[in-house]
Amino acid sequence: MMLRIRSRDGLERVSVDNPHTTVAELKVLIQSQLQIPVQNQTLSANQNLLLAKAPHDLLQFTDMANPNTPLSSLNLTHGSIVFLAYEGERTVRGGPAVHPAGSFGRKMTMDDLIAKQMRVTRQETSHCESVSFDRDCANAFQHYVNESLAFAVKRGGFMYGVVSEDGKVEVNFIYEPPQQGTEDLLFMRDLEEEKLVDAIAMGLGMRRVGFIFTQTIMQDKKDYTLSNKEVLQAVELHAESGLKEWVTAVVKLEVNEDGGAEIHFEAFQMSDMCVRLFKDGWFETEIRDDDDPKLSRMKKDVVVGGKDVKEVDNDFFLVLVKIIDHQGVLRYTLLLLCRARFHQPSRLRIGTLM
Repeated sequence: MMLRIRSRDGLERVSVDNPHTTVAELKVLIQSQLQIPVQNQTLSANQNLLLAKAPHDLLQFTDMANPNTPLSSLNLTHGSIVFLAYEGERTVRGGPAVHPAGSFGRKMTMDDLIAKQMRVTRQETSHCESVSFDRDCANAFQHYVNESLAFAVKRGGFMYGVVSEDGKVEVNFIYEPPQQGTEDLLFMRDLEEEKLVDAIAMGLGMRRVGFIFTQTIMQDKKDYTLSNKEVLQAVELHAESGLKEWVTAVVKLEVNEDGGAEIHFEAFQMSDMCVRLFKDGWFETEIRDDDDPKLSRMKKDVVVGGKDVKEVDNDFFLVLVKIIDHQGVLRYTLLLLCRARFHQPSRLRIGTLM
């Protein structure tokens, strides 16, 4: 079977031949296939592992601490994601082509000097401490996409809620503007309608706090967290918001080896450097058919790992945010905000105070 390994370097694959493989044997496979020493690895099925900020934080993740535990007992099947934290540095296979920065004898231009200031590194800490979804709100959104659209096309919306002084975001309702969803997501935005939704939110003591979208079932087979098109759309909305705690949430359907479906929510912030590069016009916004979807193209060289590149792994731009849930104060229903010129009405998943 194939397991997907999510680390600070992004999403990679490890082949496992024996269905009775143990945690210890999986670590040996990771060492062999990903060049990460066994003694440096911490594994878990809990994505919060990637939020650990110090070595002692890793000790709380014990689900894969026993080296003799079979993977089958952890419900890990073909396509499952295992989260990996490790000490040290490594060179990721399949990264973008690079050339040395500041090579001897090379004439430096003004663009070169500016590029030296554009160093893309992984942002370890988000401005958003956590994001909490109202259970009914989250369920209403994923239920429509699952039951009515079968995750065959994309669906998206704006999240509304509150932001606490300590950077915690609560999402209490979702507004889904008129849109066309295929393998891409196109919002047909109506500014007057958005003002109406903002006014409703303000009356409830809330504001727009993020962007949520679904990935199609076909994207479950891809080796990326967000595609280059999704990064562009997410960073554009993040930059537009002006809110440092702005959250981007992704909902995906993953099919396990037994054919069962599991719905997952993941939350991120676009890194400060990602937002800066977008605002300054460094992103290539025209995506070509032959572009690798896991890489974002820049108009000029940026520095990644001490090397000049024009293609950046999308995972460099993502900062993981912890997800929790809560029971909000709204009783949910679905209001259709219709406009004659739109074939598909907007959807506002909101309700009355309980």
